[in-house]
Amino acid sequence: MNRERAPASPDSRAAPLRSPGFRALLVYRICSILSYQIVAVTVGWHVYELTRDPWMLGLIGLAEVLPYFCVAPFAGYLVDHLPRRRLGMAAGLGLSLTPLLLAAIASGLFDGGVWPIYAAIVLTGMVRAFLGPIYNALFARVLPREQFVRGASLGSIVFQSALVLGPALGGALVAAAGKPAAYLAAAACALGVVAALAWMRVEEPPRTDARAPIFASIAEGARFVFGHQILLGALALDMFAVLFGGAISLAPAFIHDILHYGPEGLGILRGAPALGAVAVGVWLARHPVQRNAGRILLLAVAGFGLCIIGFGLSKLFWLSACFLLLSGMCDGVSVVMRSTILQLATPDEMRGRVSSINGLFVGSSNELGAFYAGSMARLLGLVPAVVLGGCVTISVALATAWRAPRLRRLDLRELQEAPIAPARR
Repeated sequence: MNRERAPASPDSRAAPLRSPGFRALLVYRICSILSYQIVAVTVGWHVYELTRDPWMLGLIGLAEVLPYFCVAPFAGYLVDHLPRRRLGMAAGLGLSLTPLLLAAIASGLFDGGVWPIYAAIVLTGMVRAFLGPIYNALFARVLPREQFVRGASLGSIVFQSALVLGPALGGALVAAAGKPAAYLAAAACALGVVAALAWMRVEEPPRTDARAPIFASIAEGARFVFGHQILLGALALDMFAVLFGGAISLAPAFIHDILHYGPEGLGILRGAPALGAVAVGVWLARHPVQRNAGRILLLAVAGFGLCIIGFGLSKLFWLSACFLLLSGMCDGVSVVMRSTILQLATPDEMRGRVSSINGLFVGSSNELGAFYAGSMARLLGLVPAVVLGGCVTISVALATAWRAPRLRRLDLRELQEAPIAPARR
């Protein structure tokens, strides 16, 4: 398939930000994450304020992940077969609807308890299924291949910066202006997604009239991922780590019952992991990992589990924030490594489908992790649930090192030179 690529300049490996298309893509990413994170903080506070029940916080994740699972495979197919930029603009409009509905609920226009809130979150789950595949597909159109490693690091910096700013902004808005104002700010960020893509100029892949049947096309993407030991191992590692180490979803309960802070404290805790990840992303953008990438990835996930255990045992607010900061540094390594592997290993014509499978592995694990953490907190208590999750995360890193030897021995230069063919299993 023909690809639109700018000729590589002598300093192209260090200059992804010189691409106007990449800059617009970063604006798209930061606006979408800001919108989502402001809603996540505000709706968590909203629900816990109404119920005082950690399990109800877990139901927020379930309300989002179920529609995400249903829509994601078809979203990947559409990203591979429709104009990606226009599809992203439609997704941005959809993303703005959830905070607008939640603002109406918080203002008292609906009187149905927490269930209208969960109904609004369902829409977010459907829209989010498009955001990641669109980003990954456009990423490969605005950068040459030799810039993928640095571009992934810069994308991680922007992603994690939004994870810092979003919770902090959401918590501050709730404390200073109330929940409706926070929701309206999230809607404004979502409209920024539409503006960024309207500004972007990128050549889409050539369209062909011959299309594989939708289910056969989705199955082709699944076969590619499940036949590729390195890609599958990286996705599975991240999925289970986030699933069992999802302590941050219980932050409202920790703030209320253990650490005794207000909504601004919740914003700090939600932003601390992302702050650590930003610091790591800045380092990796200047010193990209090439050798021993697989071992570094495995050690980072094990370190993430240790930090989650520390957070669960801490009873001091700033010590808890420090453990979450360190967990974000470990997670930042994992995010950059996984994103780089995904971009380098995936053919351009399959980016939408493979990215949607990545979303099922990784994106949905945040919401499933929230449901798991809320359920375990109800069964075991807050602290035992978090400590158990950290222990399981460490076990996942050890099991992946044993079951995926190609990932353990990975050197990114192998993927940068040419995609590794899927291993037959």
